[in-house]
Amino acid sequence: MTRLAIVLTDGFADWEVAQLTASARSYFGFDVVIATPDGAEVRSMGGMRVASDTVAENLHANAFDGLVLCGGTIWETEKAPDLKPVIDDFTTHGKLVAGICGATLALARAGALNATDHTSNAADFIASAPGYAGQAHYKDSPQAVRAGKLVTAPGSAPMTFAAEIYRALGHAGDDLDQYVLMFGAEHQPKAA
Repeated sequence: MTRLAIVLTDGFADWEVAQLTASARSYFGFDVVIATPDGAEVRSMGGMRVASDTVAENLHANAFDGLVLCGGTIWETEKAPDLKPVIDDFTTHGKLVAGICGATLALARAGALNATDHTSNAADFIASAPGYAGQAHYKDSPQAVRAGKLVTAPGSAPMTFAAEIYRALGHAGDDLDQYVLMFGAEHQPKAA
């Protein structure tokens, strides 16, 4: 069974991993583990309270197939958790590492974006992260960008973020394509 660790922080963006968590657990049958800094209960931007399954700082790659960092307001502050050791562990072991919106700042600070294609909310947004030297690999894209086992996305791309995570984990195919089309249908222009 595929096992994903999804890190949520105080002020996490409700919509950024909603498609992923729901479909991973109910449709694809993944074991989804919610991790938070210090294992504390967190509250989303929308006020939803979430209890943690485990402590984010204690995650180890040998127990999971992937690490997903949800965006939110905390990543732009000094209160952002330092997950560099966790990110390094997953990267070193060739596991999926994914970040959306503000969480791309955590990947940038960890050096995970310095030598591979990636995206974020904007080039100048991510350029401010200490330790970031990946400007030459930045892709200005409204969709998620996947480079091997690394997936990044702007906060406005939760559907392609989920899809690229599935693809990176080897779950590509017609079912996934249909799922993406179904949830993307509202963004297609109406027929005249």
